[in-house]
Amino acid sequence: MACIIVTGTPGTGKTDIAKEVAKKLKLKYIDANDVIKKEELRGKYDEKRDTYEVDENKLAKAMVKLIKKEKNIVIDSHMSHFIPKKYVDLCIVTKCKIPELRKRMGKRGYTPLKIKENIDAELFDVCFNEAYEFGHDLLVIDTTNKKAKDIVKKLF
Repeated sequence: MACIIVTGTPGTGKTDIAKEVAKKLKLKYIDANDVIKKEELRGKYDEKRDTYEVDENKLAKAMVKLIKKEKNIVIDSHMSHFIPKKYVDLCIVTKCKIPELRKRMGKRGYTPLKIKENIDAELFDVCFNEAYEFGHDLLVIDTTNKKAKDIVKKLF
């Protein structure tokens, strides 16, 4: 069984890295947002934060079920680190320098509040610290000025 999770603040390059890792290692790519929709894990919509609430425990349970079924996968989500360590072989944490991250989120049309919230999350290493607390084996990747394909080629 191979299960790699990719986590990080929105805009740090998770999806590009996750897709490249899946391609390079011939694993199935899983976007946790698809699982959230399929399993109806969305809570109420938070207009102020421009996002739906998702219960981390329910998401982790749904992902464990998927891991047991699919076996060889790469999971892409800023909440993937909530999956218990015993089901995960490697946790990749994507990072990005703040000016570039701000630019990426602006291009996505994020609200000023959402940009501030995500910049704060990156400044305080929220995803990294939570993944560390969950005991995951971590690989930190800075995507600021690098293409995912080049990063993955060097690492794998």
